[in-house]
Amino acid sequence: MGYIMDLRKVLGHRPIIIPGAAVLFANEKNEILLHERADNHYWGYPGGSMELGESFEECAKREAFEESGLIADKLEFLDLESGESTHYIYPHGDEIYVAGVLYLCREYHGELKIQEEEVVRQRFFAEDELPYPMDPMNEMFIRKAFRILKGEV
Repeated sequence: MGYIMDLRKVLGHRPIIIPGAAVLFANEKNEILLHERADNHYWGYPGGSMELGESFEECAKREAFEESGLIADKLEFLDLESGESTHYIYPHGDEIYVAGVLYLCREYHGELKIQEEEVVRQRFFAEDELPYPMDPMNEMFIRKAFRILKGEV
């Protein structure tokens, strides 16, 4: 978060565009890993903002490991997120728009662990047991990942 923290020192809470990446991990049962965020208690997937000099794939792998404990061995492009629907205001007032790349990951290793500053709990969910509340855009990408896992896309 060094780069974003440096920007915030200059810009305060004003809106900024955040480049980032996220990973939707799928297990052998075609369940997807979701976690409950500590800041707003919404459910989502591991991801976050890019550091200077980092590629989207490097960002995705780093954030996924930091938030889940899992190491992504192979990432599959899933989708892009950007635009008005990515606007978010954090509880402390920072305002962002996300420009991010989402990946699906079926090949990974490691043990699940929680990054307590950002994640309350996490586990793999089947499509018919998705937890709520959840950001509508996150749900759209999660459902797309399930369609890919079922061979529908």
